[in-house]
Amino acid sequence: MRQQQFEAENQSRWDEIADLMDDLQRPQGKRQMPLPEQLKFPAYYRQLCSHYALARGRGFSPALIEQLHSLVLRGHSLLYRQQGGWRWRLLNFVVSGFPRAVRRSRGYFALSLLFFLLPALLMGLGCYLQEDLIYTLVDEITVAQMEDSYDPENQRLGRSLERSSETDFTMFGFYILNNIGIGFRTFASGIIIGVGTLFILLFNGLVIGGIAGHLTRLGYHDTFWPFVSGHGSFELTAIVICGAAGLRLGRAVIAPGQRTRVQALKEQAEEALQLVLGAALMLLVAAFIEAFWSSMLIEPATKYIIAALLWVAVICYLLLAGRRLHEPR
Repeated sequence: MRQQQFEAENQSRWDEIADLMDDLQRPQGKRQMPLPEQLKFPAYYRQLCSHYALARGRGFSPALIEQLHSLVLRGHSLLYRQQGGWRWRLLNFVVSGFPRAVRRSRGYFALSLLFFLLPALLMGLGCYLQEDLIYTLVDEITVAQMEDSYDPENQRLGRSLERSSETDFTMFGFYILNNIGIGFRTFASGIIIGVGTLFILLFNGLVIGGIAGHLTRLGYHDTFWPFVSGHGSFELTAIVICGAAGLRLGRAVIAPGQRTRVQALKEQAEEALQLVLGAALMLLVAAFIEAFWSSMLIEPATKYIIAALLWVAVICYLLLAGRRLHEPR
């Protein structure tokens, strides 16, 4: 590509980036561009750096290189300045980095979903049809606690008698520790050639499905399903994503290819950590919903409507967020 063509194709984008940086340098309350336009800045900056490297690599004119270099320096100071730089990186990760990482791992995600969802469905059906099957997975004390938590007479849904007096904020902390603990174990067990991750996914699927089937058989469907439907979109999806991250580690151990296993683990870990960090944020949202919304005594129909909207939002976010026009679907 010649310099004249290069400038003709990209000058409008450079002007757009310059205008955006001018706006971002204004105080927070005086910016004119809408927030969606401001959130494009990290992606624009990466594109600008690519153009700068290309111009230098192909020996374009010093004037053009200096123009791009000045823009890169301005952008760097905006993106990585001491106050606020982390916000841009976090927003960029949430808006585009994480959903792109999930789509790049769609094969691992599909396998993780299979090992989690299929056992849950089968065990759920089995426990619904057979009364004592749940006790092959869970001890009697745990089953009794689950029954107390979702008993229609319970005024604090989702909480056993031992936790009925605890505040929503206390339960929020409990759910964070519990959910992130499950997610981390699902991910970290992948180092055992992926078998550990598959086992945890299988076991959690069996237990979750079994409890759901057992409680439904008892007639607690008007308390159990409205409670779990709200936060399930974030929590269950995050567990499956942690499973995909663990399977990436397992792949590096089993099939490192032409690299050493250490090199393969390092490369896969960089991608897997993006999945785990994003899943942790989803589990944080799930814990918040579970503590402050799911336990509220509201008409089941209202909770189902909200749950459906949340599921649609999660699916659309993972499928569409951060997608470029040329990105394969």
